[in-house]
Amino acid sequence: MAYPVRAVFLDRDGVLNQAILRNGKPYPPRNLQELRLLPGVREALAALKQTGFRLIVVTNQPDVARGAQSKEAVEEIHAYLRHELPLDDILTCWHDRDDICNCRKPRPGLLLAARDRYGIDLRRSFLIGDRWRDVEAGRQAGCRTIFLDYHYDEPKPATPPDACATCLREAADWILSQNDLPPAE
Repeated sequence: MAYPVRAVFLDRDGVLNQAILRNGKPYPPRNLQELRLLPGVREALAALKQTGFRLIVVTNQPDVARGAQSKEAVEEIHAYLRHELPLDDILTCWHDRDDICNCRKPRPGLLLAARDRYGIDLRRSFLIGDRWRDVEAGRQAGCRTIFLDYHYDEPKPATPPDACATCLREAADWILSQNDLPPAE
């Protein structure tokens, strides 16, 4: 089946909003009060949207399964992001690392669900993430991948991404520079 829609899949923490760093490792904001959108996010997303991309957040939120964060707090953050940014959807994996699920990145389940829901052509779509598991999920789904390298104290992607960037605006500019972009709708 041919899918006509193109998307940019976005990790949440470290891509749209600032990750909270502790000992060189990124963590999500615990509540809406800790949420800080990163500079240039609105402009980058507007440029991608204007070109006709669906913008879909795919995020692991295991702190809910671990009991370190409430599902209500995460949903409040997502409601704020939907209100403030031109997002088409936010797909969330609530599971922990030891749970057996297909939706937790690095598995591609969230991207495959979005493909089926929206008719997305994954081979003509992109994933932007700041951790190795984001890049791996995008690669497994068949997307082109962009790694935002913040030099966290954790492994880098084992398979090189298609591009590296230092912020969402730079990643969006790389996507927009590709020759096979669809016409704006």
